Amino acid sequence: MSIEHLHAVPHLTTALTGPLLTIEKHLLARQAAIEAWFRNEWLETPAPFYCSVDLRNAGFKLAPVDTNLFPAGFNNLNAAFMPLCIQAVQSAVERICPTAARVLLIPESHTRNLYYLESIATLCEIMFKGGFEVRVGSLLADVREPTEISLPSGRQVRLEPLVRRGDQVGVADFKPCMVLLNNDLSSGRPEILEGLDQPVIPPLELGWSNRLKSDHFTHYRDVTRAFAELVDIDPWLIDPLFLQCGEINFSKREGEDCLAKNVDTLLTNIQRKYDQYAIDKRPFVVLKADSGTYGMGVMTVHSALEVRELNRKQRTKMGASKGGQQVSQVILQEGVYTFETWGTEQAVAEPVVYMMDHFVVGGFYRIHTGRGPDENLNAPGMAFEPLAFAEYCNTPDIKRAPDAHPNRFYAYGVIARLALLAAAREIADVPAA
Repeated sequence: MSIEHLHAVPHLTTALTGPLLTIEKHLLARQAAIEAWFRNEWLETPAPFYCSVDLRNAGFKLAPVDTNLFPAGFNNLNAAFMPLCIQAVQSAVERICPTAARVLLIPESHTRNLYYLESIATLCEIMFKGGFEVRVGSLLADVREPTEISLPSGRQVRLEPLVRRGDQVGVADFKPCMVLLNNDLSSGRPEILEGLDQPVIPPLELGWSNRLKSDHFTHYRDVTRAFAELVDIDPWLIDPLFLQCGEINFSKREGEDCLAKNVDTLLTNIQRKYDQYAIDKRPFVVLKADSGTYGMGVMTVHSALEVRELNRKQRTKMGASKGGQQVSQVILQEGVYTFETWGTEQAVAEPVVYMMDHFVVGGFYRIHTGRGPDENLNAPGMAFEPLAFAEYCNTPDIKRAPDAHPNRFYAYGVIARLALLAAAREIADVPAA
């Protein structure tokens, strides 16, 4: 990554005189109270081991649109933040398994995505530098012996077949103290990981075979209401409205009436808030599979009629998510514009914030020249490239303007930690094994 990239920050093209500037002013004015509030919350509900949060910055609104409990992309973080990552991972492991010295990392079951494996290599490096012996155990049936995969960075990742002995899982002669999942379990819960006498982090119940985005955003709504009262803002400024439909079958057009009705209701509610803040933009709604990731099963609509007029190709696209899983439940989420752009082509950009334990350890901008400010950026595209955050997210500068880069990054870190807290409450809701 070039020096120019490392120190660049996308330009916020919308006027910074609206509610976002108000949000940033409130966050800066109440920084001490905010940090004290978070400390108390983490004591009550410990943070997940790691997490990444996709944010959207509309200028008039700053909100998360997705929270990933099995994050990839660690290789895209600013290398200067490595010490933060090491300290955070030490804190996380010491809290979860104080005597842990050996960690088994279980990745996604694909070996051709070298960019994903670069993230695994970086994650292993963080763990190793934190003082932990780490091995990578693959769920792939065709990994029958240790397999070295060379990466574009010059590093290598060594995949080994998982071995179960009684109620413990490991690789070869390696008996881990804890199992770290970096596999979101979209295809289901592997039997080899059920009923283990080792900590499995995050728990299997938080994989996409069990988890629903609507549950997460219900927790997030509760979190933001309490936080908004603390900092004296309208919670809508940091919380996307959403509704949920029951069973959906896109190919058979079952559940279409529910979708159309809820889209109409949501658009009406969004317009009401736009009118309140004199926002001259067209409301939109994002339809998403209620479970799943990788930007699959996502569609932007501006009217209920668009839902009723989906063609066969669109219904097929919406009907399947990662791993070919059938989409049967949908969350309808308020669309949040992203008005940050990068470079001469004014590529649309959205921040992605990374956390380990309750610490913000960095982030990057997801950039896409082929997408608009009201579209999903987590999509294939030749122009897609990450842009690492240039500065820390936990050190605001109250002497500078509220929209100065360190203060904008601080705002990102605060909103991302609210999503992290919502995820922590999700985990707390998981019944004890």
